[in-house]
Amino acid sequence: MARPIALELPPRDARDELRKRLEQAPIEHAEALLDSYELLEKLHQHGIFELMRGALGASDKLIETAVDAAKSDDSVRAIRNAIILGKILGSINPDVLQGVAVAVEETLGGYQKSVIEPPGLFSLLTQYRHKEVRRSIALVNRFLQVLGNQIKLRRGSN
Repeated sequence: MARPIALELPPRDARDELRKRLEQAPIEHAEALLDSYELLEKLHQHGIFELMRGALGASDKLIETAVDAAKSDDSVRAIRNAIILGKILGSINPDVLQGVAVAVEETLGGYQKSVIEPPGLFSLLTQYRHKEVRRSIALVNRFLQVLGNQIKLRRGSN
């Protein structure tokens, strides 16, 4: 009858394995270690470690100050306004916003342009012949109409 072969493995020493890996690390990762030392030196020269030690030492005071600032009415309004502005920017078609950016640049963007003299009444009326002007005015009028309706709804008045 066959007998099983006894397999005896020597006990594994995890500390010894780690020590051997640690001894090999400077050889295997010499370039990375030199870069790390250089980075640490630059952080030290610029006082980053002192700043971090100070921040950690005063962490309770920093957190308390940040919480007090975040609880103020102004901060709450600012956060709400930022969310609303984000929603507004998300709802605008990028092509339309690009058109607005171009229009702003061409009309208001140049410092070298001379001051535009206000047009006369007849000149204004002749500008209404262009459908681009009428289209823009219609867009502004629609915006003002919706804004007026929102103001009326918010105030509950007629």
